[in-house]
Order: sequence, then C-alpha cells, then structure tokens
Amino acid sequence: MHRTLLAVIILLFTSGFITAQDLAVLKYKGGGDWYSNPTALPNLIRFCNKNINTKMNDKPESVDAGSIDVFQYPLLHMTGHGNVLFTDDDVENLRDYLTSGGFLHIDDNYGMAEYLPKELKKIFPDQELTELAASHPIFSSAYKFPQGLPKIHEHDGKRPQALGLFYEDRLVVLFTTESDIGDGWEDPEVHGDPESVRQKALQMGANIVKYAFEN
Repeated sequence: MHRTLLAVIILLFTSGFITAQDLAVLKYKGGGDWYSNPTALPNLIRFCNKNINTKMNDKPESVDAGSIDVFQYPLLHMTGHGNVLFTDDDVENLRDYLTSGGFLHIDDNYGMAEYLPKELKKIFPDQELTELAASHPIFSSAYKFPQGLPKIHEHDGKRPQALGLFYEDRLVVLFTTESDIGDGWEDPEVHGDPESVRQKALQMGANIVKYAFEN
C-alpha cells in the first residue's frame, strides 16, 4: 500500500472522521472457509441493534485482509474451519488497522487453532496469545459472564478459551476457541441449539461488539 495513502486513512480512522459503528467479515487466504456460518452475523447484528442500541447494517460486508476497506470498520469478524494464510501485504495492512484503533474477533469454527497462531505471530511477533481472565471487561460490557467465555458446542470437549493480543494495553485481537459462539448465532434450525444456548451465544457476541466499539 502507498504509505501516504495509508497515513491519510489512519489519520481519518483515529481522528473520528470514520464514525460508523459497523462490522465486516474478514476474507483470508490459505483455503479456510472464511465464508462459513452465513446466518450468524446477520442474526447477531439484529440482536445487537435491538438490545444494545447499535445501528449496524443488517447485511455485513466482506473485506479482504489486504484491502484498505478494513479501515471503514471498527470491528472485523473472522471464522472458518481450516488453514489461514496472511501474506506480507495482509500482515502490514492488519497491523496498521489494529494499531490504529481496529479490533479483530476470530471465532474458531473448529479447526483454526492449528494454523492461526503462526499467522498472528507475523502481525505481532513479540507476543503470544494469552488467555483473558474472567474479570476482563469484555465479559461484562453488556451482559455478565462471571465465568468467562461460555461453552456453546462441545467439539473436543475442552474448556472454552478467550485468548487475546494487545497493543499499548488495549485488547486488539480476540480469539475464541473451543466455544464456537458463531454457531450459536446461526438460525435455530442449522444446529438445533436450544434457545437458552443461542441466547448465551448472542449475549456474548453483543459483549464483543460493544467492547470493540467503545475501546
């Protein structure tokens, strides 16, 4: 990316000229199905617009990891089941986005955990993913989860984990794994989850949205 153009975009982003509260799906390379869970985000958006007073577009856009379009959105959502690959351009773009005020939520739809850490290491080479304490504000920004990340789907039966990366003490990347909250956002008939489980997933999703928009 041309550095002068990037500087202008970052200035707009950090100065509040880009004020839309909205989110987008992050497209990435490597063969993973970035497009999975097609009903999840529309349902989460409707829930947030109704319950936490957001005004997001009903149909989220998709943006490429290397595109300047990421700077239009304070929150990017990424999911999938398999391989993830960030090119050098993707890494530079995402690092600029995250250090300029952006937030990336990555929800493991089962199978990402094997590939993702090494790609995130390209963005923040001096950091390791660290587990968030249950006292972190993201677990109480709208709804209270005193035990931390809820378990939505069993998968390997391991406990759910919310892992983070930070920039200047601000949480900028949230990786949720062994929870699959995105499946809980999908239409009820997709996974057959009881309404109580779907509500937990949607409420935790609302917490992520609210935290990302306000921090």
